[in-house]
Amino acid sequence: MERWTRLVLRFRWPILVGWLVVLLAGGFAFTRLSSLLSNEFSVPGTDSERARTILERHFGDRSDGAFTVVFRVRDTLGRGTYVRLQRDLDRAARAVPDARPRRLAPAGRHILYGDVVSTLRLAKAKGYTDDLYRALPHTGGVESYVTGQAAIQHDLDPIFAKDLRKGEFIALPIAVLVLFAVFGLSVAVTMPFIFAACTVMATLGGVYIYAHFLTTATYVTNLVFLIGLGIAIDYSLLVIYRFREELTRGGDVEAAIVRTMQTAGRAVVFSGATVAIGLALLLFMPLPFMRSIGVGGFLIPLASIAAAVTLQPALLSLLGRRGVARIAVLPQRFRRREADTGFWHRLAGAIMRRPLAFLGVGAALLVAAAIPSFGLRLTPGSASGIPQFPQSVRGFDLLKHSIGPGAISPTQVVVDAGRQGGVHAPDLQAAIGRLAAQIGADHEIASVRVAERPPFVDPSGRYEELIVAGRDEYGSEAAQSFVHRLRGRLVPAARFPTDARVLAGGGPPQGVDFLDRAYRYFPWLVAAVLVLTYVLLMRAFRSVLLPLKAVILNLLSVAASYGMLVVVFKWGIGRSVLGLYEIGQVEGWIPIFLFAMLFGLSMDYEVFLVTRMREEWDHGRDNRDAVGYGLERTGRIVTAAAIVMVAAFSGFVAGRIVGLQEFGIGLAVAIFVDATLVRAVLVPSLMALFGRYNWWLPGSLARVVRVPESPLEQRRRPALRPAAR
Repeated sequence: MERWTRLVLRFRWPILVGWLVVLLAGGFAFTRLSSLLSNEFSVPGTDSERARTILERHFGDRSDGAFTVVFRVRDTLGRGTYVRLQRDLDRAARAVPDARPRRLAPAGRHILYGDVVSTLRLAKAKGYTDDLYRALPHTGGVESYVTGQAAIQHDLDPIFAKDLRKGEFIALPIAVLVLFAVFGLSVAVTMPFIFAACTVMATLGGVYIYAHFLTTATYVTNLVFLIGLGIAIDYSLLVIYRFREELTRGGDVEAAIVRTMQTAGRAVVFSGATVAIGLALLLFMPLPFMRSIGVGGFLIPLASIAAAVTLQPALLSLLGRRGVARIAVLPQRFRRREADTGFWHRLAGAIMRRPLAFLGVGAALLVAAAIPSFGLRLTPGSASGIPQFPQSVRGFDLLKHSIGPGAISPTQVVVDAGRQGGVHAPDLQAAIGRLAAQIGADHEIASVRVAERPPFVDPSGRYEELIVAGRDEYGSEAAQSFVHRLRGRLVPAARFPTDARVLAGGGPPQGVDFLDRAYRYFPWLVAAVLVLTYVLLMRAFRSVLLPLKAVILNLLSVAASYGMLVVVFKWGIGRSVLGLYEIGQVEGWIPIFLFAMLFGLSMDYEVFLVTRMREEWDHGRDNRDAVGYGLERTGRIVTAAAIVMVAAFSGFVAGRIVGLQEFGIGLAVAIFVDATLVRAVLVPSLMALFGRYNWWLPGSLARVVRVPESPLEQRRRPALRPAAR
């Protein structure tokens, strides 16, 4: 680290210019990113994806790129009104490239609806929402709406943008206040924001490139901005605080920067690596939606590490001693004194005198917060958790109250006869009839549409489609249960010929496949994160027990965040105060991404604390003094960093999209619990119980994982070896 830092300082001006270019390029990419984003839940390799491919290639119907047009007429529907509105729909459909209108269907005495299908991807289709809406009649006693997944996504994009600005409005002032509290009136306060701007824009530039080639979730922009803000400010805060401390020890500015990067800089690199490990494993999940969120999240710590080891030393050398000095605005007697007898040192002393009592109370609280997680229920998505004022959502509500919300995202059953013209075979038509009758008799189904003619039969006569509208939203538990009945009981009971194949696609089956595939791989994700994190922390702490303790406590922190999701969104506790949705299910991507993100973020504070304690232990302090001094020197910074992080995540909670609200609550609760209950109570109590075994690492294991040793540690090793029994 010393040689690298001196190299950076030698070329600080080219490095600063390079980061300025990154900042400007990322800002340019951000202005053009929204049109490339979409929340698609395709699941490669499943029946629902095979059905989608057949519908797109042979029926010209890509379900996620389709629109549903809803007409509400003032008078009772008549034949003349039906013909006129069908003509209007046919004409308006020309506004969408390669689109075909379907026949209108009644949904009550005053409502007609029909689909405009196309082969456009969701990210492309949503751009034609306004064109289609303007081409529809809006006078003469007719109200027209354009809804469906593409239209709703189009209308949510500006809401995402406004929510992002609202989140920044909450997070940035709090971050400024925290930095002033830590650094006082100082130019150093500006440095974390410069650091954050560069890392966020670098990440968005990478996302922009990725989005040109692969499906990228709409959530990514908000995640990168607010999570990137929190992580970047945390890392910069730790480094600057340590730099000011090193300046008081004498020597020139360059020597202080080198010592800072050898200590705090090294801790930031390990912290960023733990965050990156969890998020990197999302890249291996076979789900484009999850992978795209993982890309955005993975690039955040990578950009932060890169900035921490290049931009941060260059900025420190530019500002120098005066730039980070506190501007005196209060008399000396009112200023905070740095000492080894502060609050955190006294707290550590109290805990270490009665470690079992503190450990018992803290663990009980953490377990109690985690218990509600057993009530967690998942959904691939819900239209109930979005603002209700956009015209697309109002059109959706009209259909929902008329024939049920399942009409917007129906189940599309595709029957593959295996040969051209095969669907017209009598035995196959008899099986289709039996299946349609059984589906229609199911209590979850509002309507079944099928016919032995186009548009339900493709031109080759090989495929036939059944359109099944449910009574509940596609992600509800009732809709998911129907998909399992359809695949497990109804299709086999229809007795199809052996050479025929039946595929269930569309909204509900795709949602079921998304959850099944995601959680089939989730245990492997957890196991891989645990192993890799343990090895990385073993290298950082040079200990066997401390990484194990950190992993166990982090698992409990994540479980507590899951529990709070149930308490807030399912039980509705705090709903009236926070203005959140009360919904029985949590979006399926939330627990996975929460785990991947939280496991790394929580390790940040563990690394900040324990590496400083390790330094003091290596300098000759005993276990109690090392823990006390480490908490005194980093406890304040960890608290400040946690406040900034919670403020950033509160930006999600202030938004109007339930998925991001859930994500924000989960992150904020976990970070708050981690920085208070875990790091302030459980960590020191466990370290008191472990004693000198905190720092024990067998030489053979150290050689296997290639853990570096300090000279002092080599001299201590005989004393640290457990006594033989």
